[in-house]
Amino acid sequence: MTLPTSPPAMTTLIPSTVRAMLDREQARFAIDHPASRTSFEAGQRHYLYGAPSHWMRRWAGGFPLVVRAAQGTQLTCTDGLDYVDFCLGDTGGMCGHGHPAVTDAVAAQLARGATLMLPTEDAEWVGAELTRRFGLPYWGFTTSASDANRAAIRMARMVTGRDKVLVFNGCYHGSVEEAHVAIGEHGRIEMRNGIHPNAVDHARVSRVIEFNDVPALRAALEPGDVACVLAEPFMTNYGMIAPLPGFLDALREITQRSGTLLVIDETHTFSNGPGGYTAAHGLQPDFFVVGKAVGGGVPVGLYGVSEAVAQRMWKVVPKVNPTAVRQSAHLGFGGTLAGSALQVAAVRAVLSKVLTDEAFDRMITLAQGLAVRAREVIAAHGLPWHVSQMGARMETMYTPEAPRNASDVKEGRDGTLESLLHVYFMNRGVLITPFHSMLLMCPASKQADADRYIDVLESFCADLVAQCSA
Repeated sequence: MTLPTSPPAMTTLIPSTVRAMLDREQARFAIDHPASRTSFEAGQRHYLYGAPSHWMRRWAGGFPLVVRAAQGTQLTCTDGLDYVDFCLGDTGGMCGHGHPAVTDAVAAQLARGATLMLPTEDAEWVGAELTRRFGLPYWGFTTSASDANRAAIRMARMVTGRDKVLVFNGCYHGSVEEAHVAIGEHGRIEMRNGIHPNAVDHARVSRVIEFNDVPALRAALEPGDVACVLAEPFMTNYGMIAPLPGFLDALREITQRSGTLLVIDETHTFSNGPGGYTAAHGLQPDFFVVGKAVGGGVPVGLYGVSEAVAQRMWKVVPKVNPTAVRQSAHLGFGGTLAGSALQVAAVRAVLSKVLTDEAFDRMITLAQGLAVRAREVIAAHGLPWHVSQMGARMETMYTPEAPRNASDVKEGRDGTLESLLHVYFMNRGVLITPFHSMLLMCPASKQADADRYIDVLESFCADLVAQCSA
């Protein structure tokens, strides 16, 4: 790859040209993937939206790839084409596909029993390791991070006696009703992405403000009616948005002063290091949530609880009731598959053998180098874009500066341009997260994978600039 010796003037993108390029790339995708297209068409007869999950429609080719096999970072579709996978199941595959430590542990536990409604010997090690890594003393299993967030919210309401949950504009915390909100016109609360309100009075149970806005946070918590703040420490779902210096300290100080509990959701930001963003930056949440990656592909969510919150919970629901033969477990969350033998075995394998300190060092180093190279390519072609990087994750943002909040991201969003980038990369054997332009490294990621991404990025930028300058 040869870059210009001096950066050109900023390129002005022409919407009609970008649209024509998207049409061209989608036509190529359809020609190259006849088997995937036929499979998706057949799926219309059996699935509500053509595939096992309606989210699978989000890929920019017009229909999703049908996968034949995946190993490490390499994926092969049913049309026999190979890809480097930087999507990694939108973080669920952060261990890499088919990691032998996970597959061996899961297969062995399946042979001994997958779900028993009883703990296994692995549980003691896993509980101690969760505390060592993430810092909170008490833990519970769920089947998803959404369920873990719901558990934390329910517990926060139980111990505070308050109803409201505060979230940040542009957030995503799974299928949590209280988080399906955004800032609408004139600052009014509205449903995020047009989601149906589901008979929930969101104005009563939710409050939403911009990320990094300390005065708004102070004003929102001052009435004393918010049970908890549910937050990513570094926003990743609407676009990667870093906390401004001092914001997380203010978040902790203001929540404590107002009697509001703080839930840190690290479903994505676990990619920041072995103990997530929380351990790396010394955060002190009341609840900690992690999911997806920690199960190595087995559906798992985990919530951690601080000592102070645990003591308050035990006053509401005693840890041991000496007058009862059987202890009540009905807290309004959980399920018979939560804490299954299979989940616990998978988490032990992930934490002990896969997402280790050494693995994170390699992943983060690769992401840092990739972000530097991507910035050089983008600048060399005069494109006013920003590359954000956090831990083992990076993203191209269509704004010249790092966004401070979701409104900044929204100003730079261009759905046609984003779709073009995604299908352009797919046509050249590279997969990135379909919801926006985010890449994730895993223990199997190699320099050759990064080189392939940079080669396609150079081709994409050169092609885009040439077409818009013609």
